[in-house]
Amino acid sequence: MSLGLNHNNPYPSRRSATYSKRGMVAASQPLASQAGRDILAGGGNAIDAAIATAAVLTVVEPTGNGIGGDAFALVWIADPAGGGGQGKLHGLNASGQAPASLTRDAVLAAGHDEMPLHGWTPVTVPGVPAAWAELSKQYGKLDFATLLEPAIRIAREGFPVSPVISQLWQRAEIEFRALSDDPAVAPWLDAFAPNGHAPQPGELYRNEAQARTLEALAESHCDSFYRGELAARIDAFSQATGGYLRAADLAAYAPEWVTPISVNYRGYDVWEIPPNGQGMVALMALKVMAGFDPGVRDAPLTLHRQLEAMKLAYTDGHFHITQADRMRVEVEALLSDAYADTRRRLIGERAIDPAPGEPQAGGTVYLATADSDGNMVSYIQSNYHGFGAGVVVPDTGISLQNRGHGFSLDADHVNVLEPGKRTFHTIIPGFLTQGDTALGPFGVMGGFMQPQGHMQVVMNLVDFGLNPQAALDAPRWQWMGERKIGIEPGYPLHLIRDMAERGHRISIAVDSTGYGRGQVILRDPNSGVYCGGTEPRTDASIAVL
Repeated sequence: MSLGLNHNNPYPSRRSATYSKRGMVAASQPLASQAGRDILAGGGNAIDAAIATAAVLTVVEPTGNGIGGDAFALVWIADPAGGGGQGKLHGLNASGQAPASLTRDAVLAAGHDEMPLHGWTPVTVPGVPAAWAELSKQYGKLDFATLLEPAIRIAREGFPVSPVISQLWQRAEIEFRALSDDPAVAPWLDAFAPNGHAPQPGELYRNEAQARTLEALAESHCDSFYRGELAARIDAFSQATGGYLRAADLAAYAPEWVTPISVNYRGYDVWEIPPNGQGMVALMALKVMAGFDPGVRDAPLTLHRQLEAMKLAYTDGHFHITQADRMRVEVEALLSDAYADTRRRLIGERAIDPAPGEPQAGGTVYLATADSDGNMVSYIQSNYHGFGAGVVVPDTGISLQNRGHGFSLDADHVNVLEPGKRTFHTIIPGFLTQGDTALGPFGVMGGFMQPQGHMQVVMNLVDFGLNPQAALDAPRWQWMGERKIGIEPGYPLHLIRDMAERGHRISIAVDSTGYGRGQVILRDPNSGVYCGGTEPRTDASIAVL
């Protein structure tokens, strides 16, 4: 099977797949994808385009990401001698650790029995600025300051807020107005509701403070955020409002280059970032599904097996995944053929309530870029839950993530809170190869929906022969715990009825924003032509050369 060459889209009223030979940028907001495209046109490569696109997204989509968030990337660097499809895949983990003073005892003493979602307690060291700087240093072509120019200009001049982002922004305003008595959260309203309300669709929004922060990052190659004036301002605000994050935590931070992990799924290698990311959940689920016949999309048995495989994989993921050197079970054991066989045997005709197995020891934005040389980037960054913790450093536009919410306060849990530790992470970029040949980046953002979206998109591409756009347009399901399944309205009624008869507790979604937002770019190994798809559930677009 040759991925991406099925031109038909079986889902009516959806856009067609997009093709280009010279370069492509797929992102969740048109201004961001256009900024990346302009960088390509100006002589930049896919890495430069990814940085520029990511920086613009912090401005135009603050509902899901920001300068104060985390990031991961899978970067394919093409071998000029071997053609664009030949090269090497690199992984970047730019997730941050818990501050040195953020201890389990301190959180319990503050009256919490679980990690809170808002305020300073769930704030971990941000990795986004370090990710931009490191990607540029290692693989970029253009001057770093050039890459942030579009974001600076858009923040300063303003932009019309897109419809889906406006909807999410208005929900956030309700949330943070209720928390505005907290001095750490109060500046959120000044930064993101400056006219007394969240922006309406098409309303111009400007953020001069963020423009100045981006200028400081551009001038210092992001060093100001970790060791300069911005670090000092973050530290001062944290100390003044009861936070745990300190300048020393920022100064000690550095992103980490990691070796991507993969499983072979019906002849294609599916790649993810290793733990602390949850990409392994998608790989475990695909490993289980690889032992079944592909089946037919929207057939009852196919969907039932998908649901059961994801439930088993997610249960294992929540039980075993944390920072890699703190895991009690090796990645290789969880991805082994033998363990997949044991989990597959649990899947029968009816829905089960899964429990974690025992293998033998051994609010987010996603973008994809590709250039004319065959370099490709799968990149994701996030504040975790919407705007994040609601903590906004005054007069900077920096909204800090609440990634620490993912820690456990159970002393026996593998993901228990510890100073300097990275928590279980939801954001995951994906990549496909076949043998030594790169096919391209894919991703689906959206919290715990992400590995579920990865599994569904990969199966749409590999098993069901859909092109990237059709693979994203197809209706999705979502496991929501126990035997509860959310499902989009596009599924036929007979299929929903069959799932209910098998014991799944089905609820039909009335809002698709919780079912992930993805991008896919695939490269034809023979022609070098890129085929791209972008998410219909948000204000996404693809820009091409």
